[in-house]
Amino acid sequence: MADGKLVWRALKKRSVDGVKGLVLSVAQDYESGEVLMAAFMDRQAFLKTLDTGRVHYYSTSRRRVWLKGESSGNTQRLKALKVDCDGDALLVFVAQKGGACHDGYRSCFYRKFSGGMLVKAGKRVFDPVEAYKR
Repeated sequence: MADGKLVWRALKKRSVDGVKGLVLSVAQDYESGEVLMAAFMDRQAFLKTLDTGRVHYYSTSRRRVWLKGESSGNTQRLKALKVDCDGDALLVFVAQKGGACHDGYRSCFYRKFSGGMLVKAGKRVFDPVEAYKR
């Protein structure tokens, strides 16, 4: 893979919730193709992900970098990384351990729009109350 610092410099960053320098990152299961979640990365999260092979994100609510699964144990291992044509979004191919969603589902996209309403389209794979007791 190219030098992470060079790749980061080439990306177009956005400001989100008053935090500058973020890039949208969409996590996708590298085997099934299922979209698991969308989050943001800052420079530190991006470089830590490349350096360790464990996916890190930037939390706009906590205002810090976090390792996916640091509380729940539901981790993501980096398998591949793609950059979109505009250079403002990342597609992060991962090996997901457990669920990706903090609500207890494998994917954060467990609801679908049907009949004018949002309905659950997935089932829980872990209990979030238990997972986040730590």
